[in-house]
Amino acid sequence: MALNDATMMAGVTDSKHAAIPVNEKMTDTIEAASITNNEGGDEKITDLFISFPPLKGVEPEHNPLTVRAVLTGILLGSLVNASNVYLGLKTGFTFPATMFGAIFGYGFILLLTKLLPNVPGIGGRFGPQENSIVQAAATGAGGMAGVFVAGLPAMYRMDLLSDDPKSDFPRILTITIICAFFGLFAAVPLRKFFIINVARELNMVFPTPTATALTIRSMHTIGSGAADAIRNIKALGYSFVGAFAHIIVSQYADGILHNWHMFAWGRGQSWAINIDNWGWYIQLTPAFFGSGMLVGLNAAISWWGGTLVALGLIGPLLVHYGECVGKAIKTTDPRWEGRVNFNSLAGLDQANFKPSPRYWMLWPGVMVLIVYSLVEFILHFRIIWDGIKVALRGIAVSANNRMQARGKRNAFLEKQAAKVDQDSSLLEDFATKDQQVPQWLWITGSIVMVVVSCLVCHFQFEMNAGLAILACLLGLVFAFLSIYGGAVTDTTPLTASSKASQLVFGGITRDQMPIKNAQRINLVAGNIASGCADVSTSLTSDFRVGFLLKTPPNLQFYAQATGALVSVFLAPGIFVLFMSAYPCIWKKDYEPPYEGFECPFQAPSVVAWQAVATAVTLPKIPIPLSCTIFSIVMGAIAALQAIFKNFYLVGERQKYREWLPNWMAIGVAWVLGVDSGYANAILAGSVFAALWQKRNLVTFESYGFSIAAGLLAGEGLAGVVNAALTLGEVDGGIKGTKIGIPGQW
Repeated sequence: MALNDATMMAGVTDSKHAAIPVNEKMTDTIEAASITNNEGGDEKITDLFISFPPLKGVEPEHNPLTVRAVLTGILLGSLVNASNVYLGLKTGFTFPATMFGAIFGYGFILLLTKLLPNVPGIGGRFGPQENSIVQAAATGAGGMAGVFVAGLPAMYRMDLLSDDPKSDFPRILTITIICAFFGLFAAVPLRKFFIINVARELNMVFPTPTATALTIRSMHTIGSGAADAIRNIKALGYSFVGAFAHIIVSQYADGILHNWHMFAWGRGQSWAINIDNWGWYIQLTPAFFGSGMLVGLNAAISWWGGTLVALGLIGPLLVHYGECVGKAIKTTDPRWEGRVNFNSLAGLDQANFKPSPRYWMLWPGVMVLIVYSLVEFILHFRIIWDGIKVALRGIAVSANNRMQARGKRNAFLEKQAAKVDQDSSLLEDFATKDQQVPQWLWITGSIVMVVVSCLVCHFQFEMNAGLAILACLLGLVFAFLSIYGGAVTDTTPLTASSKASQLVFGGITRDQMPIKNAQRINLVAGNIASGCADVSTSLTSDFRVGFLLKTPPNLQFYAQATGALVSVFLAPGIFVLFMSAYPCIWKKDYEPPYEGFECPFQAPSVVAWQAVATAVTLPKIPIPLSCTIFSIVMGAIAALQAIFKNFYLVGERQKYREWLPNWMAIGVAWVLGVDSGYANAILAGSVFAALWQKRNLVTFESYGFSIAAGLLAGEGLAGVVNAALTLGEVDGGIKGTKIGIPGQW
């Protein structure tokens, strides 16, 4: 989950370079951290592109890679992993483990050191570098949810796997292993390129990782740092427990404690039931309230505005003029005969198919998601060329050094090596050669994982080795663009990665094989490409935290690898748990267990993946002409805005970007269907955060992110518990009261 979108930029100046534009929120965080550091007499931070100076009074850490740090990080990352599967199936968004792992990890290990101070391996001093190891392990363990909230469920919806996710566990496991470990090994060279070679030149601040590093540094500052950290931990802990308890308890009185269908409180006896039919209600969801606190007003208003346009204007007009229809919900209670379902996606193969408003709005939603992200992708393709140049110059340096050692010379190699030496944008890497990840390790690991992907794709998914290699290469290309997007705007364009890979493989396989085989290859390749890019992006951001805190990258890598090893078994297990508990997510012919049942997971990312895979493989799909025209117009507007933003709103005009609509949020709102609950919650959270910042910025910077992270993780973990309760048939749908639920009281 990105913390913000295109935000206004401010400036920080160092002694050697001109003003460095950074995120405005980041400036506030730096100022807060500097105040804390100054209280202990620490040097003020003025340059975000070099490692932080050491904290006064804090002894050097000779071996921050400890068992307690890794185990704590894995535990916290596992919580985030479980939470992200839940949150991703709800709305398609996930959130990183960085801040959650850093703050909760500090509190947990600090508690251990106080309770068991003399126990070897548990007690003892705890410093900022070990804290970053906790966060590294958490990132490794918590970064594998993306595959399980989009591509894999889509494969089940399209009958491309078996009808029992439990029996597919081996195939799910192997895809997870490829994504986790190819992404892990690929992140190693990306660290040098993005953090050392081009960070200053391309203004790659990495907002969330930098905020995490500043938070860790602040918590370990001698003086008020520890007291501030304890308050942060309490805020995170209280919000986590509150959200966790609310989601578990509220399911037993869903219409009272969780979903307020105000327009149906008249039991269908008034015209207001029509408003409820269009999905207008309030959902008391801590996670998406916390999400709103993080994403800011621009994304939240865009999402809510997109929902308003779809459910308050376009949808009703489509039904009024006969372009779309709703289905009356069958009931034996005459009071609820006015209820209508506008969310249906069934009947596509029928000759007289008439779309629902959700199906009609699905295509413009997918269109703006694809077009906007791909145009941004193309406009930033320079980063790929920069990467190729740096790689070639690095090879030239190595070759030149070997030739000089033999007493030979080559003018071309010397010229290329000199360009590297003269590049003033290169940053000094604090890590010595013995602190770097061994070159043989990541090269061998990458090659092995490519070979494994070829074998897995061939034997398990009937996909040839060439396509598997292409999927891995695309994953590397998309990692470049996702890391760049996250480093500059804090928004990773992984949607573009997945859709671009689907378009590429759709073009390759079209008319070359049976449709089902083409769809299977499309989704498997998309899973591998986007999954590898996702993991590489998360781990490179993690290396940024370590760079600022001077944590040796090889130790971070080992912590990440340990966390990733856990995640490849944990994430598929959680996925199978949700698929078993909620078959409505993936079964096309699912029969509701009782009258009025509504699937708690809209799974918008799943719908989008399914739609694109269908569109690029079928010879014809039933899209109304009016929908096609509207989709093209919206796609053109989104593309023009991306061009306008990148070519005109630059320099001094860059501050006006925050007034542009967020097309990614609008696209998600349109794909999500007839449901305003999440949009309302995110808008409420963003407004609350904006008012809090306006009233008292210092307290928001101190507690805002902690509270939001606690709300997200608390509801996500509670969702896993609820899935287990559903499997045990003791959930709220069976044991709870139906009061307040439309059609059921």
